[in-house]
Amino acid sequence: MKLSHQIPPTPWRATSTWGLRPRMVAPLAIGLTLFGIGEGLLVQSHWGATPWTVFAEGVSRHAHVSLGWSTAAISCVVLLAWFPLRERPGFGTIMNLIIIAYVLELTTTIVSVPSSPALRALFMVGAVIAIGIGSSLYLTTGLGPGPRDGLMTSLHRHLGVSVVYVRLTLEIAVLVTGWLLGGTVGVATAFFAATIGFSIGASLQVLERIVRKVQRW
Repeated sequence: MKLSHQIPPTPWRATSTWGLRPRMVAPLAIGLTLFGIGEGLLVQSHWGATPWTVFAEGVSRHAHVSLGWSTAAISCVVLLAWFPLRERPGFGTIMNLIIIAYVLELTTTIVSVPSSPALRALFMVGAVIAIGIGSSLYLTTGLGPGPRDGLMTSLHRHLGVSVVYVRLTLEIAVLVTGWLLGGTVGVATAFFAATIGFSIGASLQVLERIVRKVQRW
């Protein structure tokens, strides 16, 4: 499948980050919910998690709070770092902070840890697919980046360093810190890093095709 390298225009794309309209609610809510479910499935695989969730796991162990609260707290701290960088949050930014943390917490509470390696592998693959689809829906709303993505793009603009290197540095820093704090790093962490770009690209491509077909009708 040909992968999309850009965010396609959609009927539900906002004209401003606070320009919420009824048609944007479903893509935003579904996208962030899928993202949270994917994060939760990776955690429940017990084979590792995304770098920021590994960090949240480590913080939750030492702060004696749930993973959901730890994730939300880290997002709030990252969001505070936006202000000196003159980055402005949007409606989607705030919803990203709330929904992903809540759904992640709910998923890890409801979904049991699989007993077999086959089911753990299924969780791992399903998580990457869910996060890819969720990201594609969320990104096409144009309602503002998530706290972590906003930090990345702000540092990129202010430092004049490639966004690739900024992202890589942030991911490695939080991953190592989370691991040192007791977060779980494993094969799922590596699998996510290697495949999430492809998952998002494929999801955007499929979404673009669906939108084109609907518009023709």
